[in-house]
Amino acid sequence: MAAPVVPETDSIRRAVSLLNAVDPGRFPRLLSRLLQKLHLKAESSFSEEEEEKLQIAFSLEKQDLHLVLETISFILEQAVYHNLKPASLQQQLQSIHLDQDKAEAFASAWAAAGQDTIEKFRQRVLTPQKLETIGWQLNLQMAESMQAKLKSPRAVLELGVSNEDSKVVPA
Repeated sequence: MAAPVVPETDSIRRAVSLLNAVDPGRFPRLLSRLLQKLHLKAESSFSEEEEEKLQIAFSLEKQDLHLVLETISFILEQAVYHNLKPASLQQQLQSIHLDQDKAEAFASAWAAAGQDTIEKFRQRVLTPQKLETIGWQLNLQMAESMQAKLKSPRAVLELGVSNEDSKVVPA
């Protein structure tokens, strides 16, 4: 087996025990929803109202639900980063003691949408701003009769950066 991509930390162990207790009938839908929204940086996968419904549906406290959602997202992000095959992902998850049905659900969701998710991550801009244009101007003031060796260079740089949403050119 390859090197573990999901470290077995205390929070992962806690999340795995919570995941193992989750209803196996509802789990694949939760996975596919998280997988659909994984590439969106600032956007939460669920609204407050949906999170409350999830708490009730899975019989989890708010803190435990957040741990479960964050852990699932972390596992999926690791799968994206390492470009894991579904079978390898399933092995990795079983090695951290995730129940076989849950590991199979991860593998089948990853087989269905993994390549699309990886492609969305490739297209995503990693930095909030991108340098578009560079303009410069150099003014060099040479010596006057009073100060024989004075050289006073002055440079002006104009950097045009684009945001993900709009274009901004600072002066």
